[in-house]
Amino acid sequence: MYKFRSMVKDAHKMKPEIMEQNERYDGPLFKMKNDPRVTKFGRWLRRTSMDELPQLFNVLKGQMSLVGPRPHEPEEVSRYQRGYKKLLTIKSGITGMAQVSGRSNLAFAEEAKLDIFYIENWSVLLDLIILLKTPRALFRKDEAC
Repeated sequence: MYKFRSMVKDAHKMKPEIMEQNERYDGPLFKMKNDPRVTKFGRWLRRTSMDELPQLFNVLKGQMSLVGPRPHEPEEVSRYQRGYKKLLTIKSGITGMAQVSGRSNLAFAEEAKLDIFYIENWSVLLDLIILLKTPRALFRKDEAC
């Protein structure tokens, strides 16, 4: 998955040192509001969601979809509970139900529930609705990732 770099080099090696500061206690994801691995420019990229733009190349290559569940890191996927494995049955997307319904303010269970709803109820109309709601979700600064 292509993204603009928003973290310092070898940020993944620093993760074990800050795991106890994980602000997501409700699931397998790691989130930290003031993650020290994120650069100043990286904070701006993330706040504006510009770090996601290169994923359009993944869409053009057929590796991702415009709409679908957001991809998670392999170590996070390995900690999925059984019901969440359904999130892996379709291509990941640049935007999705969770992104237009609260972004990072959602509990993991709620995020997964929304994405599973999307998988089970997929339609072109649903994709269109999500795509139309995405710009508004991007500009809600209180919910930026």
